[in-house]
Amino acid sequence: MAYPDPCKNLFAKAFCYLSHTIPEFTDNCLINIMKTGEDYYATSETNFIRKINPHTLETLEKVDYTKYVAVNLATSHPHYDSAGNVLNMGTSIVDKGKTKYVIFKIPSSVPEKEKKKKSYLKHLEVLCSIPSQSLLHPSYYHSFGVTENYIIFVEQPFKLDILKLATAYFRGVNWASCLSFHKEDKTWIHLIDKKTKKDISTKIYTDAMVLFHHVNAYEEDGHVVIDVISYPDNSLYQMFYLKNLNEDFTENTKLTSIPVCKRFVVPLGFDKDAEVGSNLVKLLSTTATALKEKDGNVYCQPETLCEGIELPRINYDYNGKKYRYIYATEVRWSPVPTKIAKVDVLTKKKLIWEEEHCWPAEPVFVPSPDLKEEDDGLILSSIVTSDPRKAPFLLILDAKTFTEMARASVNVDMHLDLHGVFIPEKDLNAEHE
Repeated sequence: MAYPDPCKNLFAKAFCYLSHTIPEFTDNCLINIMKTGEDYYATSETNFIRKINPHTLETLEKVDYTKYVAVNLATSHPHYDSAGNVLNMGTSIVDKGKTKYVIFKIPSSVPEKEKKKKSYLKHLEVLCSIPSQSLLHPSYYHSFGVTENYIIFVEQPFKLDILKLATAYFRGVNWASCLSFHKEDKTWIHLIDKKTKKDISTKIYTDAMVLFHHVNAYEEDGHVVIDVISYPDNSLYQMFYLKNLNEDFTENTKLTSIPVCKRFVVPLGFDKDAEVGSNLVKLLSTTATALKEKDGNVYCQPETLCEGIELPRINYDYNGKKYRYIYATEVRWSPVPTKIAKVDVLTKKKLIWEEEHCWPAEPVFVPSPDLKEEDDGLILSSIVTSDPRKAPFLLILDAKTFTEMARASVNVDMHLDLHGVFIPEKDLNAEHE
């Protein structure tokens, strides 16, 4: 149960009772690294994060979000503003009889007298919340988007069943079994105005899809442009059950659909007298559409930017701004990436790095100190191999040309990771040493 727990209505009381008999969510923080002030945390999608020493990677204290904000789940893809403040969101399950998505900010600095206490989380601020379409079936989400003036949340019909979750421990099933895809439902696109802290009044939706990663979003000429990686079903999530991870792994883990990088365009301040069925998108640079419906809702259809990429990264200096390049791993009918791709969203052209027996991780963009163009910098990717005679290595590419600059092998066993972070030496606090 989220904290605080009023247990004021019948269901809340029942869930409150059950929640106290269920073991805590996993604290296996294997997804990403988050920077908060001068501290670094390993994160998952639950309410637990683990502070780490960035020099030694030693695991330090376990931190529970619920001591600071009423969320049971939180994303592993926070955003950072120009001041270094963390913006993140999480799900609050049946808190005060409501299930909602909570957007919160963690400051990058604290009053001088409190610095020794490392109390950044104590100054966490809830910015706003979005009510779930369903009390007992909130949407699963792995990431969200931001622009200069908006926070973007895609409420997809890949949903968590709260009743199944509350009884999962007794039934001997895992958390993943409590998720289901409702292909007949709509996907709702929420634009939360940063100034008013409210969702815009127009209801925006698209067809059912499963989304894990936002790529980027930005505003242009009265429109919000949203780039995401999506799937038409949840087959990816089914790949990693232990029963599939055997000698028949390749055959067992064939996707029924490949990821597609899509661009949605949401018009702002459009003519309310526009004809029903008319396309409200006026940008000439996209084929994405937004059709006005009789009830005033807007139905969005995306432009396809490319297919077969996942784990997208950009030059983060362009986060929330108009940009040109995506760096990602390339996958097809298997969830295991075999290539690194650079995608030009303007020309739709790709650059590719690949090597036999190599499985690359998410490509991390490191900007050049004297950056003049968006792609001036390096790409870092940790590579594991399917050849036992070949050691894993860190690959370094020129981000502009995709020419290999260097590689550094390590004589240790490594697994294919998900997300990572580059920490400049100047950002490493001496206190961690």
